[in-house]
Amino acid sequence: MPHHESPPMPPTMVAKTNGDGSFAAHADVASILDTIFQSKTSQTSLDAAYALTTLLSQSVGFRGLKGYGILDSIKTAAADKKNLGRREGSMFALGALFERMPTQQPTTEVVFLAQEENLIPLALDALADKVSSIRESAQYALDALFNTLKPEAMVVALLPTLTTYLSKKTGKWQGSVGAMELIGRMANKAKIGMGSKGEEELKEILRVAMGNRLEGLIPIVEGGMHDLKPEVAKQSLKTMNALTTLLDNDDVAPRIPLLVKSMENPSTEALQKAIHALSQTTFVAVVTSPVLALLTPLLERSLNSPSTAQEVLRQTTVVVENLTKLVHDPVEARTFLPKLEPGVKKVRDGASLPEVREIGRRALDVINQAMGNRNGQTADSMNVRTVPEDIIHVLDLEIKKHGGLLDHPGDAVIGQLTRQLCVEMVVEDVNQRQFDRIIPCVSPYLQPLMKDEAASAVGQSIKSFFIEEDNRKFGAPIQNNDGETEIVNADFSLGYGGMLLLSHTNLRLLKGHRYGLCGRNGAGKSTLMRSIANNKLEGFPPPEEVKTCFVEHNQGEDADISILEFTVKDPALQSEDRERISKVLGDFGFTSGPEGRQAQKVGSLSGGWKMKLALARAMLMRADVLLLDEPTNHLDVANVKWLEEYLKQHTEITSLIVSHDSGFLDEVCTDIYHYESKKLVCYRGNLADFVKVKPEAKSYYTLSDANAQFKFPPPGILSGVKSNTRSILRMTNCTFTYPGALKPSLYDVSCQLTLSSRVAIIGGNGAGKSTLIKILTGEMVPQQGKVQKHPNLRIGYIKQHALEHVEMHMEKTPNQYLQWRYANGDDREVFLKQTRMLTDEDKAQMDKFIDLGDGKGARQIEALVGRQKYQKSFQYEVKWRNHLPKHNSQISRETLLKMGYFKLVQEFDDHEASREGLGFRILEPKVIAQHFADVGLDPEIANHNEISGLSGGQKVKVVLAGAMWNNPHLLVLDEPTNFLDRDSLGGLAVAIRDYKGGVVMISHNEEFVGALCPEQWHVADGRLTHKGHLAVSLDRFEESPRPGSSVASSNVSSAAGSASASAANSETEGGELKFRAKKKKKLTRAQQKEREVRRRLRHIEWLNSPKGTPHPPDTDDEA
Repeated sequence: MPHHESPPMPPTMVAKTNGDGSFAAHADVASILDTIFQSKTSQTSLDAAYALTTLLSQSVGFRGLKGYGILDSIKTAAADKKNLGRREGSMFALGALFERMPTQQPTTEVVFLAQEENLIPLALDALADKVSSIRESAQYALDALFNTLKPEAMVVALLPTLTTYLSKKTGKWQGSVGAMELIGRMANKAKIGMGSKGEEELKEILRVAMGNRLEGLIPIVEGGMHDLKPEVAKQSLKTMNALTTLLDNDDVAPRIPLLVKSMENPSTEALQKAIHALSQTTFVAVVTSPVLALLTPLLERSLNSPSTAQEVLRQTTVVVENLTKLVHDPVEARTFLPKLEPGVKKVRDGASLPEVREIGRRALDVINQAMGNRNGQTADSMNVRTVPEDIIHVLDLEIKKHGGLLDHPGDAVIGQLTRQLCVEMVVEDVNQRQFDRIIPCVSPYLQPLMKDEAASAVGQSIKSFFIEEDNRKFGAPIQNNDGETEIVNADFSLGYGGMLLLSHTNLRLLKGHRYGLCGRNGAGKSTLMRSIANNKLEGFPPPEEVKTCFVEHNQGEDADISILEFTVKDPALQSEDRERISKVLGDFGFTSGPEGRQAQKVGSLSGGWKMKLALARAMLMRADVLLLDEPTNHLDVANVKWLEEYLKQHTEITSLIVSHDSGFLDEVCTDIYHYESKKLVCYRGNLADFVKVKPEAKSYYTLSDANAQFKFPPPGILSGVKSNTRSILRMTNCTFTYPGALKPSLYDVSCQLTLSSRVAIIGGNGAGKSTLIKILTGEMVPQQGKVQKHPNLRIGYIKQHALEHVEMHMEKTPNQYLQWRYANGDDREVFLKQTRMLTDEDKAQMDKFIDLGDGKGARQIEALVGRQKYQKSFQYEVKWRNHLPKHNSQISRETLLKMGYFKLVQEFDDHEASREGLGFRILEPKVIAQHFADVGLDPEIANHNEISGLSGGQKVKVVLAGAMWNNPHLLVLDEPTNFLDRDSLGGLAVAIRDYKGGVVMISHNEEFVGALCPEQWHVADGRLTHKGHLAVSLDRFEESPRPGSSVASSNVSSAAGSASASAANSETEGGELKFRAKKKKKLTRAQQKEREVRRRLRHIEWLNSPKGTPHPPDTDDEA
């Protein structure tokens, strides 16, 4: 296509950029421009554009853009509607300039983004051209500029240009899509990743700077979401989702999809759902500007809308109060909270409910406090922020000191604009304390405008000035020259699966120090230690320099060999002789000799002894660094004390410890490493010293559900049990001996449990506590004595090594595991118990012929298919083998038990109990996800992450959810505190306290047991002793019990022999568990009226109960 000739160039004076550069002739520039605009092929045009950038770079630099009229020619050609070749050439020229010039001479950014404000809109408008090659060349130009800009320039120069373009109503919709895409790309570029340290630092600058500008960005992008052009709306939605990734707040993150949905569909219903979700959120993390920018418009709309219901208004005000408590920066508070203040005042003064008015008053007090308005306070941090005026003053002073700016023609305007751009970029760097970025944001921009090396000196002086100013405000950084031996100093990032756990953080370990590693479950504590142990942590010294040993819970030992042989054949200990191994084992309590503990089998060890064996192995390896993952789990008080002394005595060993035992960390630690915003932050001193510095970490000392809430389902009703103190599970004179053991683990033990039981089983390692639990729950069968339970009793059981529940399902997600476990209406784990396994005797029993004496002869039982009440017990419908169902018979429970069909009856009772418990449960992913959320596991993790990838604490929550799915009456917990962090421990304690069923637990955590369990069963030498007091210890909790909560207490006896039954015994010791209904008396008319009132009140209470609560029987027996 023929091209028009370009207009003649006016004779303009152009100054040289450098002393050794040469002028480019006007004719040469004009010739290149002609080639760009008039060439017949795109490639020729593009090559000419690159030649132009080379010519400018080697001669006059940025001054030639205006001096030779290059930009004016480009704008003229871009507007030529009749010549597509000129339009395409203009975009090529623009793209080549954007691609090459900023990297060679950053001052050109000032020309492109500040002096010539129409260049970016020109390229955006070209995206609407009818010719595809022009659209592509325009996109190339925009991409080229985006890829060359540094983060500071992107935020302070490019972003305002894009938002200005989007704010104009006259722009082309294709340009709006392009501008939205660039904003979204900018946010995506700021995402935390696994790049180099330098790359991640640049991302952080961009992320923080964009986050601080979300207040202005969100309304613009939200407006685009409602654009009439579907293409603009679709791209705006993508951009909004990208912007939400700038929020580094774990509390709000799960609610973001709902919040974006409420923006996309701004209906009253969507708003209510979003507010309800926020009101159910426990806010823990500090609330920063990005979070406020996202939530403030939503909360403001809810507070000011006349159609907002009182309940939604209450929820909104609660959210405002909770959010504001965590706004620590008064500058941010003064930016956003004034928008919410009028609405909260209106709630305080005009809400119809007194409760809502009171919440409004509290919220308003918190807002005033956050903004520093109370008692004439002034916010100190208001003066901490650096503002442009501070930078301008220093910059002008330094420029003047180093000879000032050159006085070339046209430099006055560009000098002023360059000064302004540098100031805005340096403001970002200083406020983010990224002082190394000051020189790149000043010197290269001033270089063409100053003599020789003056620009470099200016940049260095400004950097030095603001480092000194920062030290004055915040104090000089702590120097690491402490005179101690440093064995590790590693900079690294750590990821697992698709999650980034730590980003460019530092780990420094000193010889002999003991470091506590603190953070939430799932933060990556065990992953960090496993990476160190497997030599996979970047920057960590190799094993030849620093030998590490990971001491974790490992139940995979070979159970059939002796402890000594197991240790001797350990691959890591092949260099050690047998004598030293035996001696070290002896130091840890494993006595030598044929009758000693070293000769016992590994499988016979309790959890506490297994942990001691792992510690002995670590000592044998002569490790420089001990990695201890929950070392006190399964250890009794005496062994915990021994471990504390052992670690303190060995001052030549460095320890890195993960533990949820606050007393242990207080006693042992010299330093604390804390997970904060994907960084490791080191604090000197023990846990108590750490809490003084970080008061929000006080949850390490109290049992509170403020940060993590568990919610257990109600247990449901047991037929015939009208009192919480009536026995529902009983052991009578039981004795149990493990195969091959010389003496019984339990001897003549009797005890019983009720719905109100809160029992702690106490004893040393290997005393028989877990054995007692297993016999109670049917995991094992005693050789002597008997175990009786209510036919409909449902038991939720978590083993000592809780992960055994899920170790066969590591490839499943938690959601899939729960669906597998309850797929057929029964709990599959129940059928894996020893008491449910059919022995050869049981199979022979099923083959026997029995004659009921009903004239139908001897027959074989095939199955039990039904059950109903019969007198004071039950009778079962029996399906006969090789007979049709019409020939089924009804046989009483006592008759079947007498005939020997114990397991058949028990299996059917379990099925009925499960069916009763699951009657209100729907086994579908949405309901299961909510159930996992109730026990503190993120539904996103429950639905999509495999169990193998979860942390120990998260796996325990999976097991807990599995145990609670069928609404158990009795919760049996063997070492429930293992693997749970302090927040989860507090949530579990409050949930157990408020639970309306019985609880029996084993735990060495005295704080946990002492707060919850009034009754204690002490196990020693195989015998059981009952002790106790009368109430749950409420002073161990951060807050008093909630109104209406059921704090169960047991009527406990004083110390007695193991043959005495537990406190709740209401029948004779050897009697059967019978559940008789009381005889009904004839009521008077007045009594009948009172009964109707009570029934109505019961029904109303049920209507107000959580969804899924079984309807209570319409009976007045318990009245």
